Amino acid sequence: MNTDPGLLARAGLPAIDLASVLGGEPCPLAFATVSGAHLYGFPSQDSDVDLRGVHVLPAKDLVGLREPEETRSRMWDHDGVEMDLVTHDLRKFVRLMLKPNGYVLEQLLSPLVVHSTELHAELASLATAVVTSNHAHHYRGFAGTQWRLFGKTGELKPLLYTFRALLTGIHLMRSGTLVAHLPTLLDEVAAPAYLPDLIQAKAEAEHGPAHLVDAGRASRDIEALHAVLDEAQAGSHLAGAPSGFGALHDLVVRVRLTEQAS
Repeated sequence: MNTDPGLLARAGLPAIDLASVLGGEPCPLAFATVSGAHLYGFPSQDSDVDLRGVHVLPAKDLVGLREPEETRSRMWDHDGVEMDLVTHDLRKFVRLMLKPNGYVLEQLLSPLVVHSTELHAELASLATAVVTSNHAHHYRGFAGTQWRLFGKTGELKPLLYTFRALLTGIHLMRSGTLVAHLPTLLDEVAAPAYLPDLIQAKAEAEHGPAHLVDAGRASRDIEALHAVLDEAQAGSHLAGAPSGFGALHDLVVRVRLTEQAS
C-alpha cells in the first residue's frame, strides 16, 4: 500500500502524484520510498525529492555475458520539482542489507512509501534479522563525512545531517529500532537544545549558513554524541552479525525462479 497522501504532505513533499513519476521504469519495482531531508524531518522549500527503491531484473539479464544494470539512477525536473531516483536490483540491495548499511534499511523502512508490493513487505519483515551492533560504524562514519563537509562549507545542511546520523545510531544501539526522523529523535535521545531552531532555519533555504550556533559549541556537542554512540554500541544487546542470510537468500532465489517461469 502507498502512504496516505496526508502523511506525504505533512513531510513537506510537493503536491504531485509521486507514484505516477515511476511509470517509465524499465523493470518492475519492488518498492519506492522517499529518503533524504524529507525522511529526516528537515526539508527545505527548495529541497529535491529523493526517491529510493528496488527494481527486479529479469533472470536473463543475470545469466548472460552482459553486465547487469544493478543500480539505476536518474534525475529530472517534474513540474519545477527536482526528482532524484536511485534503485538497486534486488540481489544487490539484499547484499547491502547484509552489510552494516543503515542507509538501505532507512530506505526499506521509510514510512514515506510511494510504491509497495508484497516483496517490499517481505524484505521489511526481515530487516530486524540484519540489524547488528556494527551498524554503529555506519552512522559514525556518515556523521564524520558530513562533519568534514560542514567544515568546508559552513552550511546548515551537513551540520544537521551530522546530528541526525549520530542520534539515529544511538537510538538504534539502545532500542534496536531504526528512527531516521530527527524531530522524533529529539524526544527520545538527549540532544542539544538548539537543534529545533536549526531545523526551522533549514526550512528556509537548502544551502543556508549555520549562523545560529557557534562552530566551537557544535564541535563539542558532536564530540560528546560520538562518545554516547561509542557507549551505546558497547552496551548494545544487538547481535554482532546478521542472522537473516538464509532467509534473504531463499527470497532472492524464489523471486528469480518465479520471474523466469512467468
